Amino acid sequence: MTTPLFPTPDQVLWQAWQAMELPEGYRAEIIEGAIEVWPIGAFPHARIANRLWEALGHFLREAQDGAHVVWNAMTVTHDHSAWIPDGFVAPEGLEPYVDEDDVGVDASAVGAVFEVVSPGKRNQDRDRVKKRREYARAGIPVYVLIDDYDGQGAVTLFTGPRPDKADWEDIHRVPYGTDVTIPEGPAKGFVIDEAITGPKRS
Repeated sequence: MTTPLFPTPDQVLWQAWQAMELPEGYRAEIIEGAIEVWPIGAFPHARIANRLWEALGHFLREAQDGAHVVWNAMTVTHDHSAWIPDGFVAPEGLEPYVDEDDVGVDASAVGAVFEVVSPGKRNQDRDRVKKRREYARAGIPVYVLIDDYDGQGAVTLFTGPRPDKADWEDIHRVPYGTDVTIPEGPAKGFVIDEAITGPKRS
């Protein structure tokens, strides 16, 4: 097989993303063929994320005996896309899944991914629409979206990824105050409840 003389657009985008130097407090992701830069979430976002990490970490230690853990502030990669979820469940020993550029872990290691929506249309579109499609394309088994800005607050559980359709077989949305149980994978049985989301918004 001959090596192409010129890099593909995806390769150029990947190289540009790797070379970026951002101010403190910002992150960059490659989502659907474009680099997106966004600030780290404010206090309401961080409060939910921290409650989630603490509860999920405890659950995994008890249910999985440490085989899987919750990761955050780490890049997940798939086919020249790169995302920094608010949290994801993967093996405690991630070394075999580190991508060849040593910038993140391959999406094949991820058993469930979690996003907490930040205010603003751009942030909401990223998590509700773009990342919904990207995580399905990558075949991640479970996507959990915790959304303060969906009505009075809602949790949406996506399962059964369809990579060919960039969509999901099953989508289950409930308002804050109603428990949501993850039905499969290493986080099976974990409950997202009011202790994590807080009560319905007024």
